[in-house]
Amino acid sequence: MFYRGSYADGGDGREMGAKRQRIVDQGSSYYGTSPGAGFMYNTSPYAYVGQPPPFPVVRLRGLPFDCMETDVAEFFHGLDIVDILFVHKSDKFTGEGFCVLGYPLQVDFALQRNRQNLGRRYVEIFRSNRQEYYKAVANEVFDARGGSPRRTAPRSKLNDEVKDFAEHTGILRLRGLPYSAGKDDILDFFKGFILSEDVIHLTLNSEGRPSGEAFVEFANEQDSKAAMSKDRMTLGSRYIELFPSSQEELDEAIGRGR
Repeated sequence: MFYRGSYADGGDGREMGAKRQRIVDQGSSYYGTSPGAGFMYNTSPYAYVGQPPPFPVVRLRGLPFDCMETDVAEFFHGLDIVDILFVHKSDKFTGEGFCVLGYPLQVDFALQRNRQNLGRRYVEIFRSNRQEYYKAVANEVFDARGGSPRRTAPRSKLNDEVKDFAEHTGILRLRGLPYSAGKDDILDFFKGFILSEDVIHLTLNSEGRPSGEAFVEFANEQDSKAAMSKDRMTLGSRYIELFPSSQEELDEAIGRGR
């Protein structure tokens, strides 16, 4: 039996997806997932007798600049992840973020991973609170109203709408690739489409390492639109996001890795 009460500053952590949705529906949106089966970390119903438990969120600092939500989820493997929010400034990722957990006790387990490595960088973890988290959400929503949707919202309703109505040019951008993925893996992912290695472009980050992204040039717009059926399917252990792209975005991404 797990604690089913209200958090001290506003609600059950498992309602975070819906609560955040109500805020960001005005501009951008992000769906949090319900807690999984990490029962070994769940607090007892008697842990906060006489007072509601604190809001279960931690702040992260020092994240790799090519980091994605799946990387953070793997970093906190075994904990129930309700939401992950990356912090931007002037539309650039700051290397900071927030992670909302399923239960207050999980904050203590998350803090035990302070200064452990995520990729080649160690990550600092701090206790946070609802106010800090919602201030960061509000800033992200404000920025998104004046610009493009964040790369940090794979479950975003806004991203889905953008994908549905985006113009197809025959080029798709792939995000979330395993860093070890090669062109043959992408060919296998798009099995059934006529592709060659020449039309697959694996991009690099500013340090010359794989970015986890790639671009694929299909024979025509109809093929790229049909290939969107592969959106959020898995390649290895990672789910892959697909986005309609353009020649300009492809050229820019290739240029960044040079």
